[in-house]
Amino acid sequence: MREIVLDTETTGFNPNEGDRIVEIGAVELYNHMPTGRTYHQYINPERSMPQEAFEVHGLGDDFLRDKPVFAKIAQDFVTFVGDAKLVIHNAAFDMKFINAELGWVKLPSIPWEQAIDTLDIARRKFPGSPASLDALCRRFGIDNSSRTLHGALLDSEILAEVYLELIGGRQPDFGLTAAQSPTAGDRTEYEETWRPQPRPNALPPRLTEAEAAAHAAFVEDMGDGAMWKKTG
Repeated sequence: MREIVLDTETTGFNPNEGDRIVEIGAVELYNHMPTGRTYHQYINPERSMPQEAFEVHGLGDDFLRDKPVFAKIAQDFVTFVGDAKLVIHNAAFDMKFINAELGWVKLPSIPWEQAIDTLDIARRKFPGSPASLDALCRRFGIDNSSRTLHGALLDSEILAEVYLELIGGRQPDFGLTAAQSPTAGDRTEYEETWRPQPRPNALPPRLTEAEAAAHAAFVEDMGDGAMWKKTG
């Protein structure tokens, strides 16, 4: 199962009032594990940046002036997303902007049911508790110390960890796998043939020689009828 954890930064709150997307960041998961594939793009909004928005994400007019407009990156973005589920915190906000931008360049909208809203999951799982991304990081002990300003790629990476906690706990090696996602045509074969690889080097014994000797002496003192002697 392929999922895309996604975040955007914008010039404001409402595309119907002229606000635009200025950054998209996304992280690919396959079977709830990161594949190492990401999507990140700054976008020229073709308008000035309001001061209130600049104070949130730090993306100003000078920085964005030479970045591509959405029309130039739209198809690459749609191709990256494909038919994957989109994991978004407050999905209504981001989906509203994404579909507005797609509509302006005459591309099909992404169906609303393709989105998974982690804000909604958090509110149902922890009713009455704060459900912001920062609050959920504190709840789950996820390090977000580098999040001094909002940034779409960083926020999507953090949200990926939060999402896996919300659905039942992170995988033990979350973040350490950088394998490429299988293509759509290979997924069935991938799922049926994948097996865990043998450990290249055996783990060292955890018992010290002294502990092993003490255990042997303890068993010996139990006599010939000791169950451990019969099963050893």
